[in-house]
This record gives sequence, structure tokens and C-alpha cells, in this order.
Amino acid sequence: MVTDKEGYAQLIQYLTEHLGLFENAGSGFDGSTVMELFEDLLAAQIIVVCGQNPELSFSQRNTIIREVDAIMYDLEEILAGCGLQQVNREQSYFITEFTGLVKNLFDHEIAQLVR
Repeated sequence: MVTDKEGYAQLIQYLTEHLGLFENAGSGFDGSTVMELFEDLLAAQIIVVCGQNPELSFSQRNTIIREVDAIMYDLEEILAGCGLQQVNREQSYFITEFTGLVKNLFDHEIAQLVR
């Protein structure tokens, strides 16, 4: 659905280009780790996606959940060295932006599905 598209590859490239943001341990301004924040914000975005698209079937919703699992796996692989560090404000801003872009990918794909 999303992870096999060019937009997702570009999004992963965007993340790798900004890995420098994650090199230094965060100050822990909100108590979350990098991966916890990715997981929380991505889950929130997917809840919004599903809420905005009540016409999605059970099967389509399951596909979205599997895609999110694949995305989290990719994030864990890319951020393996820093995923457990406390997130700082700059990292939080980036993660918020990144998860919003993931939502945009889903929005686009779902719009193609329901046509």
C-alpha cells in the first residue's frame, strides 16, 4: 500500500539525511524515547486516517496496520543506535513532521483506493 511506493522510499531517504539530529542524546524534555515518540505520533496519525475514512473495510484497515508495523520496523532498523535515547525538542519537531508526512502517504493511497 505505502511501503512499496516511491514516496515512502523518498521519506526514508529524508530520514537518513537527517540522522544527524539523532546523534546526540536528547535532554528528555518530555520523558519519551525517540522510538516511543515515533510510535505514539504514528499511531495518532493512523487513528486520524481511519477516522477520516469510515468507508474502509476491515481488510483495508488491517492492511494499514500491517503497513504501520513495517514502517516501525524500518524506523527501528534505521534508528537502532539512538531509538532508546531520550528525545529532545528538535528531534520531537522532526518526528512530528515525519509522522505527518507518513499520514500524507496514507491519505494519498486511500484516496486512490476509494475512487
